[in-house]
Amino acid sequence: MNNTWTQRWDDRYKNEEFAYGEEPNNYLKEQIEKLEIGTILFPAEGEGRNAIFAAKLGWEVSAFDISEEGRNKALLLAEKNSVSIDYQIGELETLDFHTAQFNAIALIYAHFPAAIKSEIHKQLDKFLKKDGIIIFEAFSKKHLEYVTKNEKVGGPKDIESLFSIEEIKADFPNYEIIELEEKEIELSEGLFHNGTGSVIRFIGRKK
Repeated sequence: MNNTWTQRWDDRYKNEEFAYGEEPNNYLKEQIEKLEIGTILFPAEGEGRNAIFAAKLGWEVSAFDISEEGRNKALLLAEKNSVSIDYQIGELETLDFHTAQFNAIALIYAHFPAAIKSEIHKQLDKFLKKDGIIIFEAFSKKHLEYVTKNEKVGGPKDIESLFSIEEIKADFPNYEIIELEEKEIELSEGLFHNGTGSVIRFIGRKK
């Protein structure tokens, strides 16, 4: 990933206010509370709102991002909530995670650059245990219509960075699909996710 991409996220996260708020994503909250507590990984975790929520529930939490500013905010939020998380900085192939380390992986608006997003999904698979769960929510290709009308809803403005049901099936072929849908939702998350958007939601169990 290039320095421009890293700088973009550092700029977004360096302000005192949390870009996407301090509360967890609604879908993540709803789904994680159904699972038996264990180990969980949050890729592209930014300022840590979802990771901190999982830690408060008792999960052993790992996270990563390319943004030092995001990590700094996440560690502040962890301290505020009296929990600890393992938060690493860098690109996935350079990080200290292990094969079959996690019971769950939560991809919540983890919009990696279009050229590598599918490859990242395939790399993440090896870190998940058999019968482990993927929780995924991110903007769908249809979302381009929504962000064009209302920039406050946020999300990528190029269709290649957005997701389709077909892409998710292709990226996670060895999963039992518990839920996979495209859905219009209302977002109210901090400064940058506000309004009506279109998302892909996926719950999968690794075979």
